Order: sequence, then C-alpha cells, then structure tokens
Amino acid sequence: MIEARGITVSYSGTPVLDTVDLDVAGGQLTALIGPNGAGKSTLFSVLAGDVQPERGTVRLDGRPLSSFTPKQLARQRSVLPQDHMVRFSYSVEEIVRLARLSHPADPPRDERIVTTSLDSVEMAPMRHRDVQTLSGGEMGRAAFARVLAQTTPIVLLDEPTAALDLRHQEAVLRRAQRLRADGTCVVVVLHDLNLAAAHADRVVLLDQGRIVANGEPREVLTVDNIERVYRQPVIVTEHPTRRCPLIVTTDEHAASA
Repeated sequence: MIEARGITVSYSGTPVLDTVDLDVAGGQLTALIGPNGAGKSTLFSVLAGDVQPERGTVRLDGRPLSSFTPKQLARQRSVLPQDHMVRFSYSVEEIVRLARLSHPADPPRDERIVTTSLDSVEMAPMRHRDVQTLSGGEMGRAAFARVLAQTTPIVLLDEPTAALDLRHQEAVLRRAQRLRADGTCVVVVLHDLNLAAAHADRVVLLDQGRIVANGEPREVLTVDNIERVYRQPVIVTEHPTRRCPLIVTTDEHAASA
C-alpha cells in the first residue's frame, strides 16, 4: 500500500536517511527498529507525509503521497506520533471524537466507533476525564484510541508502547495485530526488540540512515545483526511459548572477568 523509493533526508546538512527503499503492504505488521539516531522516526514521518524528502518519492496505492489533500490523507492513514500529549483541556472522549472529522457525519456510527475504540484500550471509564489529568500511559492509550477511531486502511504508530506498563504494551500490540488481520497496513516504530520479535510479521532494521536488514523476525534479529548495529553483546534464543526469537543482553566485561 505504501511504496518509498530513494528516500533521502538531511537535517542541517547531516544525512538522516540515505537512499532508502521500502514497501509496506496491507495485512502486514511491519516494525521499524534500530539504535537512537538510526532514522526510524524520520522514515516514519516520510511515510506519513509529514516530512518531505529531499530526494525520492512515496506512493500510496500507486499515487504520489504529495498529491493527497489533508482530508484525503486523513481517510487513508492514521498516525500516532511520539509526542501525543495534548496541551489544552479537552475530555478523553472529545480527543477521540476528533478522529471522525475527516469522515462524513454519521452520529450513531461515530458514537459506536468512539465507544468501541475507548473500550478496546480500557479508557471507557475515563472518557469524561480532562486529558490534562491523565498519566503519560493513560494519555498514550487515549491517543491510540483516537487512531483506532479514525478507521483508516493504514495505521502508523511511532513508539506506541513507550509510556505503557507491561500489560498495556502487550494489549496495544495485540490490537495492532488484529488490525493487520483485518487487512490494515500497520507500521510501528519500536525500541524493544522482543516486542518486535513477538508481534511483527516483518522487521526493518535501520542503522545510520540505511536499511541493513529487512525480513521476518528470525531473519533480521540475529546475533550478528544486533551486535553489529547496536554494539551490544546479546544472546538470541527461542522464546519458550511464542515460537519467536528472544533477545537477552549480556555483560561483556563480566564474561571476560
């Protein structure tokens, strides 16, 4: 559904993305991973249409992303940015309801979608709370509910688990998997390699603005790839119940003592 070719971006003369090619498809959950400064969030913003590349093109269903109006784009893709804090006094319900503005008004349907979205992230009891009173994790779940309420065929999530506890990290990514199962194209930026291994169909590993590995979790999350890119000794073994890689960091100094 999204095709990126030759994407190059620099900030203040410093290259951040260097001739990146990437295709992401419907019915697939793609995780973008890599160390700090690898270019994950910049690539994410280019795919979302929020950053214009210096060179290269992004197409959505064969059509240049730049040709979409903001309203058209809002019906095609929903975005959860890293900074999803709301700095004005709206209720949780009002924030989620904003997601319906790009769609033709249909009050009964909109109400069902908003309620279902809040229920799915366990925020229904807080629907009338002022967002200014929420914790970081609660605000993250409210922002995710807004993304769900937008009902788009493409969902882009930048570090959606950053402020969440263990249970809600799993819940958010299981919900993302259900979207994928319904045919949605899901792209998620993750720092936690074990979450990527457990939930992604495809993992894209970036380093210094380039894609260095792209494939199924077992193909990408290898000792060689992780140690070369993250410069951290690891053990990669089998998760005891999930049938996916399990990454454990090791202490190289303790090992050599």
